[in-house]
Amino acid sequence: MRAGWQTKNLGDVCEVIGGGTPSKDNPAYYLGEIPWATVRDMRQEVITETECQITKEAVKSSATNIIPSGNVVIATRVGLGKVCLLGQDTAINQDLRGIIPRNPNVLLVRFLFWWFKSIADVIVAEGTGATVQGVKLPFVKSLPLPVPPLSEQHRIVAILDEAFDGIATAKANTEKNLQNARALFDSHLQSVFTERGEGWVEPAKQLSELCELIVDCEHKTAPIQKVGFPSIRTTNIGKGKLLLDGVNRVSQETYDAWTRRAIPQPGDLIFAREAPAGNVAVIPNGLKVCLGQRTVLIRSKMAVFDSDFLASLLLTPQMQQRLVAHSKGATVKHINMKDIRALDVGAIPSLDVQRVLARIMSDVSNERERLETIYQQKLTALDDLKKSLLHQAFSGQL
Repeated sequence: MRAGWQTKNLGDVCEVIGGGTPSKDNPAYYLGEIPWATVRDMRQEVITETECQITKEAVKSSATNIIPSGNVVIATRVGLGKVCLLGQDTAINQDLRGIIPRNPNVLLVRFLFWWFKSIADVIVAEGTGATVQGVKLPFVKSLPLPVPPLSEQHRIVAILDEAFDGIATAKANTEKNLQNARALFDSHLQSVFTERGEGWVEPAKQLSELCELIVDCEHKTAPIQKVGFPSIRTTNIGKGKLLLDGVNRVSQETYDAWTRRAIPQPGDLIFAREAPAGNVAVIPNGLKVCLGQRTVLIRSKMAVFDSDFLASLLLTPQMQQRLVAHSKGATVKHINMKDIRALDVGAIPSLDVQRVLARIMSDVSNERERLETIYQQKLTALDDLKKSLLHQAFSGQL
């Protein structure tokens, strides 16, 4: 740490103010004009509006406190690690703490804001509680705050403001590029199935008529172990491919029991009935798997349907919309077996054309995955850069 810097306990240089919730039994308390913030309002750097507004009577009758505009609030229970600035005088609930410098000539609010950003991981790590994690007031007050001279604080804040604005722009551009790559793939996928050439026919109205098997999973969780056969859950089903990182595994005995209805074969499709409903993957050569919960095995008639083509067809925006339309459930959407079997797949080309189109879609999908990997790496690098800058700033290295 540089010469001239001091380390102070947060509670020595700042007031740490708690909040509360006015009684929900009195709806009139929530018909006021005073902003009342919860962690749900901590979406942006500055809280400019809140979901709820309360009355003066609500403030007087509860433990809430009004934190003056321009100050820092942190989450100390739900949403640990979050920090925001207030765009107006705002009351807070019990999950937040207002942090107000005792002397603005000693400590800049925005310096304090960036410092809390830098110790978010420390606060999260301290969180305790069996259900809802949280940090206690003594911990918050005892946090060691580096306090450089005011001129140095201004310099650090200016550097961080400019750097983080640039990072935010770069991140937004990268996320837009990622979104565009996905949209381009979906558009290309849809065009393959809408710009039909000669030889496309309407062979059947229902998926079941084009398949040898459409088999539901066991409706119970398989006992798992460290080694063995992969048990495919919905989280292992991507867009055309299986995602085997962290896959559950089962014994030979469990595999035999879970495949008694049908033994999955290379080229079969595994379809996710929920979470998220509609994802589908093709089993590759050399892989023996069984079905986990909320999955379906689909085996096409090889003389009619190419497996890779069928997977691409089911992943088109048009088919995904049809599947979503059949989804049931108020909270977690799922698709019933009868709706999967009755799915109208529309016109399809000859088997030779299917195979050509499947190869084209595979190439496009691989390119999308390549671009997604690049963009995700850029996003990770930007997050790492933010952490590095914050560490340098508050260790006197910036």
